[in-house]
Amino acid sequence: MPAFFLELFSEEIPARMQARAADDLARLLTEAFAPLAPSGVQTFYGPRRIALSATVEAGVAAVSTTERGPRSNAPEQALAGFLRKHGASREQLRQDGDYWVLEKQAEAVSAASLIADAVPALLKRFPWPKSMRWGGTSNFTWVRPLRRIVCLLDGTVVPFALKDGTDDGHGLTSGNQTEGHRFHAPGAFEVSGVEDWRTKLAERHVMVDAADRRKTIATGVAALATAQNCTVVDDPGLLDEVAGLVERPVPLLGRIAAEHMDLPPEVMQVSMRVNQRYFALRTTDNKAAPWFAFVSNIAADDDGATIIAGNERVLRARFSDARHFWDLDRKARLESRVPSLAHVTFQAKLGTQGDRVIRLKRLADIVAPHVGAPQAMAERAAELMKADLVSGMVGEFPELQGVMGSYYALHDGEPIEVANAIREHYAPRGPNEAAPSAPVSVAVALADKLDQLVGFFAIDEKPTGAGDPYALRRAALGIIRIIRENGLRVSLLSLIDAAGHGFHRHGVHPVPPKEILEFLADRLRVQLRTEGARHDVLTAVFATGADDDIVRLLARASAVAELLGTEDGTNLLTAYRRAANILRIEDRKDGPHTGPTDPALSREPAEAGLEQALIALHDLDAKLAAEDYAGAMTAMAGLRAPLDTFFKDVTVNAPDPDLRRNRLRLLHRVRATMDRVADFSRIEG
Repeated sequence: MPAFFLELFSEEIPARMQARAADDLARLLTEAFAPLAPSGVQTFYGPRRIALSATVEAGVAAVSTTERGPRSNAPEQALAGFLRKHGASREQLRQDGDYWVLEKQAEAVSAASLIADAVPALLKRFPWPKSMRWGGTSNFTWVRPLRRIVCLLDGTVVPFALKDGTDDGHGLTSGNQTEGHRFHAPGAFEVSGVEDWRTKLAERHVMVDAADRRKTIATGVAALATAQNCTVVDDPGLLDEVAGLVERPVPLLGRIAAEHMDLPPEVMQVSMRVNQRYFALRTTDNKAAPWFAFVSNIAADDDGATIIAGNERVLRARFSDARHFWDLDRKARLESRVPSLAHVTFQAKLGTQGDRVIRLKRLADIVAPHVGAPQAMAERAAELMKADLVSGMVGEFPELQGVMGSYYALHDGEPIEVANAIREHYAPRGPNEAAPSAPVSVAVALADKLDQLVGFFAIDEKPTGAGDPYALRRAALGIIRIIRENGLRVSLLSLIDAAGHGFHRHGVHPVPPKEILEFLADRLRVQLRTEGARHDVLTAVFATGADDDIVRLLARASAVAELLGTEDGTNLLTAYRRAANILRIEDRKDGPHTGPTDPALSREPAEAGLEQALIALHDLDAKLAAEDYAGAMTAMAGLRAPLDTFFKDVTVNAPDPDLRRNRLRLLHRVRATMDRVADFSRIEG
């Protein structure tokens, strides 16, 4: 099969767009080349190029097809529409019985011809998030000016041009020339295929594989840090971004001036990351190290000394700016900033951040006793936790909200519990961030997320399949993680209801608490699925009565899952389904078959045995209420043998109507008894 290779060489592509662009290229080309059955598709991306290689069929063979058209007596308009749809003429039709039949001949198409037709159209509709025009009068756009197109089939150029009518397409045509490193190996050179391209670019100081660049950066930076007895702050996102900024990564190490080492380490890290794409380092005792790592795109003759000195000068200026905000912010007490929140909009329908502080203070006071937090401290933390939004440092670096408030609270002499709660109230913001565990932190973190959920649900800004602009799924998962990881026994319905009362002053009417509880339950199912746990069991347990105590709900679900993992549980589920199927069919005839059974009609020993097994479960509800789930499951497992015997020895649909009705009622009792534990009809598998 012929080897296909395409490279799109341009000015610098934003790092955040490169991987997606490579995926889009693979998807679009695979669709466009479908008749050529592309295989072995491999993509490459970097600062100045996206490329793809694949093997394809040599061409598409000629084919003959027939399409049945309208009836022979159909109106002329119907026949004309059919011909127009297929781009055919009347002469191509023949009559076959009562119908017109169109015979179509598709000529053979070579791979080169198909590629030459498909690629220009594909490039003109390439889905960059942002694109631009440049120079001349062409309407062709690209993320940055596109300079060269390499398009080869078995080493031979597939010729095409982007010119379209009067649009000159910037004069771009396909060829076999690309360029090496902008500084180390400028100028064009020819390539004959993907391997030749990789080899020659490597010789010209370009590392084409993003994973190789990432590994080179990670190992190089780590080695420089180790040499100074330091470690690198883990930052996968920054590593990916830097790998997309350089073609020849050269890790270097610079020193941080001593006068800036008293800045908060978070300030230093964010300033380095956001402004300069530098890597922060830590000492062995996890303090900020007086070093920073960065990656150059040039291997300098002086081992990078000049480049290092230049970056150290830039960082001194950045840190001087950060110090200005740090010193200025601490001149005002954090509490003095709270009134300014009345001028910061939270959401047009939900008021300002000042309005939110009023709600959060009230809600934190309600939540605090449920999580063992002092109410006064929880209220104080809620009052102050948004105040840093109007500070200079957070205005410059929004990533530091909460962090700076914590520093400023400590500077003002606030209790450490309050300061930590301010820092942690946004947590957890993702799976890699720890959930708060200190009681005051837990109280305000729950209040913050409950207020967010209840408020946006109230104004019908709920997550959809198209998106979640207000991060409500994240808020819900945050609530779940805080409760699960701290083993909190709280009634979510009562807390949701309490959060809703805070919105009445805005004229906003919250949705019923149960709707938000169901949303939380859905997020809990997603979390369990991610963990590989039985999310279907949670659904079955939740269906018995929307339990709003997550710890209790999970304990009950765990006990049911454990039962289902045994032989008794497996057979019991099978018997339940059999009983449910029989009842579903018979209830349609003359049901429902509810009501008490008549022991006098239990003529078979198997019937009497099942009756006795059900009577033995008289304390099932008491066990569930006492959260003795292990005892409840053990008791319910006792149904397995009597049910097996019943289905083996008893004909449910007996000829005698009274016997039939009694036996169906007995099965109804079985189903109802088991449904008190969980809705077993919702169990998968």
